Amino acid sequence: MKTAVVILNWNTEGFLREFLPGLLRSVEKVEGAEVIVADNASTDGSTKVMKEEFPQVRTIVLEKNFGFTGGYNKAFEQIDSDLFVLINSDIEVTDGWLEPLVRWMQEHPECGACAPKLHSWQEREKFEYAGAAGGCLDLYGYPFCRGRILKTLETDHGQYDSPADVFWATGACLMVRSSLYRELGGLDDRFFAHMEEIDLCWRMQLAGYKVTVVPESMVYHVGGGTLPATSPFKLYLNFRNNLMMLENNLAKTFGLCFMKKGISAEKAARKAVNKARRRIFFRKCLDMMSAAVYLLTMKTDCFKSVMKAHKDAAGMIVRPSVEDVRKYLETGRGGVKGMYRKWIILFRNVKEKDFYNI
Repeated sequence: MKTAVVILNWNTEGFLREFLPGLLRSVEKVEGAEVIVADNASTDGSTKVMKEEFPQVRTIVLEKNFGFTGGYNKAFEQIDSDLFVLINSDIEVTDGWLEPLVRWMQEHPECGACAPKLHSWQEREKFEYAGAAGGCLDLYGYPFCRGRILKTLETDHGQYDSPADVFWATGACLMVRSSLYRELGGLDDRFFAHMEEIDLCWRMQLAGYKVTVVPESMVYHVGGGTLPATSPFKLYLNFRNNLMMLENNLAKTFGLCFMKKGISAEKAARKAVNKARRRIFFRKCLDMMSAAVYLLTMKTDCFKSVMKAHKDAAGMIVRPSVEDVRKYLETGRGGVKGMYRKWIILFRNVKEKDFYNI
């Protein structure tokens, strides 16, 4: 299978120098694989580095910064491949990381996306925050991972060394089928960055495909290479995009639950839309509580980010109608794994058996 390993770069010339050589060596061993760098209109020396130090690497230069979503969508329009790999510039790969992912996709046509385990580059025996061993979603739409709950990171003792279907896998290193990516319209351009891969993985499951972590593959992630964790803009994107992600997918997911109980598609759609609206309203209330805490602790930039996120989301959301959900349910497609029945902030001792299939 032709495989395009694509770095979307924005002002990370240091990471290109440090990690691109190892990535190139690893991909040389895989038939049909190629590394491509798509540059999101960097203003540092990234394009110069590519021309002078890596002239053998195909580089796609975009005319402006389209964000993570638009940048990858624009780049993939120009790439002919069976498999796309989204990989951050701050990823250090290991020997043989790519082969297990390609083999998994060849042997499992029902899989729409797969990913390696993610370890921290700084603390190499621990899982990394952004993806660990695959992601889950809690009752109110808060993401967490196998190997990372809130800010607590586990040491990898082999506890997640069997392939597992998950709710989402990190966009820091994610392999997707190009045909499915295009069928679903790629990443949602409205997101710009953050949570876009969770939304894509959710849509893949609703379309009847699986998302799998293949632990035979493992990479190291620096993290925070573009936006630091303390960035108010990053906070804004996370709050805004989480609401859009829930509006995109929650009603259809609830509809599947009701259909499993023997309810007709029409009735299930009505019940699902109403339940989704109630759940999202409650999530908005939780966000307002977070905003209040930021205000009381004098983190005014964070408070403003949350409030702006909600204001902007209200103008960007496209809420599915009952008819939209009914038509989806009548296709007979979809099944969602990795949603947790509880609120992760209150229940931190998560067991694998607590994840359920819809």
